[in-house]
Amino acid sequence: MNNLIHFVNIPFTGLGLYQGYRGDKWLLNRIRIFKEYVLPSILNQSNQNFILLISWRQEEKNNPIIKEFAEYLNHFRDLNFIFSYAGILIWDDKYLDEEAEKRLRNSLEKTLPYLKDVVGNADWVLMTIQPSDDMYLYNAVERLQDSELKEKAMGYKRGYIMDLAKKEISEYNPTTLPPFYTIFFPRETFLDPKKHFEYIGKCKSHEYVKDFLPYEFLEERGFIVGCHTENISTTYNIPFKGRKLTKEEMGNVMRKTGILDAPPLKLGKGWKRLYFKLPHWLRRKIRYYLGERFYAKI
Repeated sequence: MNNLIHFVNIPFTGLGLYQGYRGDKWLLNRIRIFKEYVLPSILNQSNQNFILLISWRQEEKNNPIIKEFAEYLNHFRDLNFIFSYAGILIWDDKYLDEEAEKRLRNSLEKTLPYLKDVVGNADWVLMTIQPSDDMYLYNAVERLQDSELKEKAMGYKRGYIMDLAKKEISEYNPTTLPPFYTIFFPRETFLDPKKHFEYIGKCKSHEYVKDFLPYEFLEERGFIVGCHTENISTTYNIPFKGRKLTKEEMGNVMRKTGILDAPPLKLGKGWKRLYFKLPHWLRRKIRYYLGERFYAKI
């Protein structure tokens, strides 16, 4: 469609506690996950008519790790990507409302003018949220762009969850709306920071997008949550994990995601990996009694 432009937005740093940055080692691990799993799924999309918009904090603008990452992405000729350095473009529910609103408004005011020339004369802007360690199946972009263009949001409510170290996949059946959604913006609304904020202003977490915007569900399983030792909240033992797939089913899902040949991912020391194998309820107790700072260091 000539009257739309589609951003696939990755909030890479600036999301969550500790100003969304847990050190260079953490960042290098996240980039490794992206290179080995997320990027192949992006390049595997049946429709490549989109722009990968990667959001960083301002502090990352001169970070040599980020510069090296950009050079790496430049090797993929068919990949259309942009880096922005003014923070994330969605609500961050790890902060109180007043601070979260201030952070979001600041990001929109500094980023949207930068995107004006990219949007050009498109009538509609689609913004798909792409977590930096998760994946969409091969036809997600195609399914979204084939939808009717109107003011709404659209996304998946079920998917898969994957232990990247074992390359084991199970069904994932969350009871709330997962962060795999797309918002359809009229051009003027998207580019105007005030109107943009008013449009998404009540969606203070991904769970609430369906409550404040007309929402269309994609009924099929369309995403994979990637689990590893750098996860903040969702891990492979989460209660929403469903049936483990058969070997044949796993292979089929990995082919549809472009990660069949990706190597098993090993991050962190043995004791760190052991922590993430504990039951979900036990990890929550450990975090409660020892605090978030312990969790950030493990």
